[in-house]
Amino acid sequence: MELWFTEKQTPAFGITAKIKQTYVSEKTDFQDLAMVETEEFGNMLLLDGMVMTTVKDEFVYHEMAAHPALNTHPNPKKVLVVGGGDGGVIREVIKHAAVEKAVLVEIDGKVIEYSKKYLPEIAGKLDEPNVEVLVNDGYMHIIEHKNEYDVIIVDSTEPVGPAAPLFERGFYQGIHEALKEDGIFVAQTDNPWFKADLIQKVNKDVKEIFPIVHVYGCNIPTYPSGLWTFTMGSKKYDPLEVDETQIPEMDTKYYSPRLHKAAFVLPKFVEDLTK
Repeated sequence: MELWFTEKQTPAFGITAKIKQTYVSEKTDFQDLAMVETEEFGNMLLLDGMVMTTVKDEFVYHEMAAHPALNTHPNPKKVLVVGGGDGGVIREVIKHAAVEKAVLVEIDGKVIEYSKKYLPEIAGKLDEPNVEVLVNDGYMHIIEHKNEYDVIIVDSTEPVGPAAPLFERGFYQGIHEALKEDGIFVAQTDNPWFKADLIQKVNKDVKEIFPIVHVYGCNIPTYPSGLWTFTMGSKKYDPLEVDETQIPEMDTKYYSPRLHKAAFVLPKFVEDLTK
C-alpha cells in the first residue's frame, strides 16, 4: 500500500509527497511534529502539517535567509537566529569569517533534538564552538537583549500557533531595538500567491521602523506555490549598493555573488505588494 502526505496549502490546494517511512509523529508542548522520509525529497520535517524543510531543497531557504544580509553588513560579528531549530540557517551563518558568535533561540527543543537525529546534513553545525543554542521564547529574547546584535534572522513557521507573534509590528520594533546602530534584520514572509496580504502588512510595518526595506525572493519547490519571499530591514546598509565583486565565493548551491542583487528583482505583481 502506498502512503502519501498532503500539505493543504489552502483549503483548495495542496502539495503531495510519497512517504517511505515515518520516524516521528508526536505532539510537543507547542505543535504537532513529524519527521518522515519521502521518495522525492528525502527526510522531511513537518510542523502542524506544514513542510518546514527537506534534505533535497533545504539549501535554498537557508542560504537565502542568511547570505543577503550577512554580505550586506560589513562586519557581522554577532548574529541571532530566531526559530530555525533545524539548524540550517546557523550552518550558513557561520560560513562567514566575520561571525564570532551565532545565537539560536528556538522555542521547541524537540525540533532541535529530532533535527540532529534525522537531519544531520542540516543540523550538523549546532554544536560548533561559536554557536549558542537556547531553548527559549524568541520574542522574549529580543525584548531582553537591547543593542546587542549586528544581524537578526527570523526563521519562523507560518504565522500560526507559537509563530504568530513573530509577524506583529511590535516584534519588528523589538528587533530594531535589539540591533546595533547599523544592524540588519531578515524575516521570511511567505509567498505572494496565497499570502499577498501578509507581505503587504509586513512591508508596511517594517517601513515604519527601518529606513531601508527590501523584499527579495527565491524558488523553493516544497513551499506553498514555490515562490518564496524574505523581507529585509536595515538601519544603514542597502543590499542594492553592495559591490558584488567584493562578495566572497562560498560553499553554496543557490546563492552567489551574481544572485545577490538579482534576488531583489521581483515579478511586477510581487513588486506591487511592496508599494
